[in-house]
Amino acid sequence: MQAAELFEQGIKPSEVARRLRVSRKSAYYWHELWRDDGVRALASRGPGGSRCRLSPRCLEKLATYLEQGPAVHGWVEDQVWTAARVATLIGRKFHVSYSVSGATRLMHRLGFSPQVPARRVAERNEEAVTVWKEATWTEVEERGRPAEVTSASRTRQASPAVRPKDAPGVGVAAPRS
Repeated sequence: MQAAELFEQGIKPSEVARRLRVSRKSAYYWHELWRDDGVRALASRGPGGSRCRLSPRCLEKLATYLEQGPAVHGWVEDQVWTAARVATLIGRKFHVSYSVSGATRLMHRLGFSPQVPARRVAERNEEAVTVWKEATWTEVEERGRPAEVTSASRTRQASPAVRPKDAPGVGVAAPRS
């Protein structure tokens, strides 16, 4: 609307772009719209993006389902609403397909946040895990190669100072300081 006011004052689109800190392309586009259809052509058309595929009534039902918890809807392992579960629930209850990211946005819109469950086995024996880490892991863990055996550079081999004494080119170049 500020651009329309400036155009009505006879200000050129390049100057409008500078004053409103927008691209010149946008200002020229607005000017064309304003010239053809007036101020109403520059009125906001609302938020961009696709419309919600669930009606307001369905959104209320979904909020109720989420408040009931996952166990009521078949997820008894834990009481966590993940975005994938919500997408599945929407498909089951409303026969509408939502992606995981779309379900996340919908949950946020309804005031919920997706949770990430801790992936631990219920029968996990912490004592056995500690023993395995201390005894077995130290034996299995692979040690890295010593730094002087190889070079990190693909184009320049290790400097002469770290080359083996019998390597080709030893003594040709003085080591850098």
